[in-house]
Amino acid sequence: MKLEQSFKLNEIPKLVVALLIPLIIGFLGSIATTSQIPTWYATLVKPLWAPPNWVFAPIWTTLFILMGIALYLVWRRGLERRDVRFAILIFAVQLVLNLLWSIVFFSFHSILGGFIVILILWIAILANIIAFYIISKPAGILLVPYIIWVSIASYLNYSLYLLNI
Repeated sequence: MKLEQSFKLNEIPKLVVALLIPLIIGFLGSIATTSQIPTWYATLVKPLWAPPNWVFAPIWTTLFILMGIALYLVWRRGLERRDVRFAILIFAVQLVLNLLWSIVFFSFHSILGGFIVILILWIAILANIIAFYIISKPAGILLVPYIIWVSIASYLNYSLYLLNI
């Protein structure tokens, strides 16, 4: 198996930017989310298997860091490549959908709307994994925990809808 290109010190700014992009989106999503956890979200009937609230922040932070590393691994292949630009576009779309879910679900209190957005997000993540994997196998693999967590979140969102209609 071919190893990724070796890391070069002049790529540190690109790595930092690649990490900051998803972390900033995550921070923006947390603005929509945090105030709603002890208020609106606390009033919802939740399934017995729902994760405790404290696990969400460390899991999402880890996932955003993995996304940033994956973005860096693809971006370093060169924006002059059409496949790289297309893969990064898919990445941007799924990141916007990720933020949109927080806004629809938490800010608008729309469980059904959130479920629709998260299903579209799941498809976008799958497309992102495939596009990244074609360019950099490690980049695609780094997104697998993300789709696993969003699968769990999708089922939680659906369960919340059923329990609270």
